[in-house]
Amino acid sequence: MAVRIGDEAPDFVAQSTEGTIKFHEWIGDSWVVFFSHPKDFTPVCTTELGAVARLSSEFHKRNAKLLGLSIDTVEDHRKWMRDIEETQNCKMDYPVIGDPDLRVAKLYDMIHPNAGGEPKARTAADNATVRNVFFIGPDKHIKAIFTYPMSTGRNFDEVLRTLDSLQLTAEYKLATPVNWHPGEDVIVPASMSDEEAQKQFPEGFRKMKPYLRMTHQPHRK
Repeated sequence: MAVRIGDEAPDFVAQSTEGTIKFHEWIGDSWVVFFSHPKDFTPVCTTELGAVARLSSEFHKRNAKLLGLSIDTVEDHRKWMRDIEETQNCKMDYPVIGDPDLRVAKLYDMIHPNAGGEPKARTAADNATVRNVFFIGPDKHIKAIFTYPMSTGRNFDEVLRTLDSLQLTAEYKLATPVNWHPGEDVIVPASMSDEEAQKQFPEGFRKMKPYLRMTHQPHRK
């Protein structure tokens, strides 16, 4: 079953490098950035996990928890984490789920539902589709999904930027334009009348076209 934006994030119980995770309970009232990997001891993913660890304080500022997943055992994860810390100059301070039976990967539609076989015999190429980023809100619903090929490292500055946009637009009825960064002008949604927009944005707005109106970003609460 496909997992789409707007769906409730599938709940699960899984073992991780920080113990048992009961997912919905673990989320609490936080946002979650849940990102997956096809195999331990792979080069691109090693750089990604390190980059996330170095950025973890930025995610914490945004009330966002980090959760990794890889299609190997928690025991293997712990060995891999030592390599990550050594080569990427970081401290791994977030959990990584073990998913050797592909259960969570299938639950999140990251891999073909008929995939199987001995976990140790499966290669990164066998698990290649398991490279996603899921943004999940405190309401336990999926807000955005990224999918990458194995050969392309993910841009976690863009993950942060997307999280900023999702949190802002969850708080205010607006949209963010191309290449937006926090503090820059935002878009008044086309569904909002000029009268409603004036009430929502008392500083006013620039009407470039009837469907394109820009205003200053409101302050976060």
